[in-house]
Amino acid sequence: MKKLGIFVLCIAVIACFSGMATAKTLKIGTMSPLTGPYAQDGTYILQGVKTAVKVFEASGGLPGFDKIEILPEDSACDGGKATMAANKLINSNVSAIIGCYCSSATLPSSIPVNEAGIVMLTPASTNEKITERGFKNFFRLPPRDDVQGWSAVKFMENALKAKTVALIDDRQTYTVGLVDNIKKFAKETGQLEFVAHEHITPGDKDFTAILTSLKRLNPDIIYMAIYQPEGSLMSRQVKQLEITATLVTEDACFQPKFIEVGGEATEGIYLTFAAPVADNPVRSSFVKSYSKDWSVGENEIGSFSFFAYDATMIVLNGIKNGGVKNLAETIRSTKSLGATGEIEFNEKGDRALAHAVWIVKDGAFVPYYNPVTDKMY
Repeated sequence: MKKLGIFVLCIAVIACFSGMATAKTLKIGTMSPLTGPYAQDGTYILQGVKTAVKVFEASGGLPGFDKIEILPEDSACDGGKATMAANKLINSNVSAIIGCYCSSATLPSSIPVNEAGIVMLTPASTNEKITERGFKNFFRLPPRDDVQGWSAVKFMENALKAKTVALIDDRQTYTVGLVDNIKKFAKETGQLEFVAHEHITPGDKDFTAILTSLKRLNPDIIYMAIYQPEGSLMSRQVKQLEITATLVTEDACFQPKFIEVGGEATEGIYLTFAAPVADNPVRSSFVKSYSKDWSVGENEIGSFSFFAYDATMIVLNGIKNGGVKNLAETIRSTKSLGATGEIEFNEKGDRALAHAVWIVKDGAFVPYYNPVTDKMY
């Protein structure tokens, strides 16, 4: 009887150690700016990923894995730092990476990730060159900047009936690429005259000199191709200098902080961002979960949190349905519904998404103009 008890104990111990040996952790890396001037946007991305993992685990988790671990890295909107972060995640054996935010970080860091055969999805980087390289493991959730540039030009010409435009960028990959697209599409129609093209440095806070020179030129539009918080600060200074030009900007400023920091100065400013999405069960579930997780209202959710949530769910469902090794192929061949609408990727890894022009009205982003139909919402 005593021998039987020892035998049973040994079996239990073996089973325990066997279970420990087979227990697996799925590692998902994230890369976004967690320090510096764009840390808020990077935090929005990380929070979207965390909410997705929490929702996914609550729904039953991932068969074959006892845990889903998030490994966040700070890309700092810097190509060198982002590449170092990517290599660190590769060496940590992540199965997928969600990132980056700035295109200047995504372009170089995605090279070693692609060489390692790891799937990478960006919830924010919109420079079109990223998906023109033929990387089969790379996917983009938001629409591209060539689409955004075309939409901005059509709006300025057809809706605002503008003739003269002053351009401002901060010499970064995203902003320079967007301005180049605007110039390209405007040249095709010949309706816009660019009377100035000014540059700022990321982190600048005083734009008085540039804006004063633009005031003398009196353009119909000042187009701001800049990030946050520079977007809010410049908007306030435009109002302080009593500049009458219409302000138009882009998706990097389409964040709650743009309105919060800019205040009344942001009222009436136009922004290009992805077209509005009809409410659906996935979007409603995300808003409810995210709002609870981070104690915010619906209007306080960062726009790229939506894309980060969808990117993470795509990874988790892709692994659940096809495994880690077949993840890229599964993603490319799967249609799904996300918080940002219908999701389907083409061969380049892009979605067929359109932009809308939004306006800040009563402290909120409101759909204003549809470039595809050339009509107001």
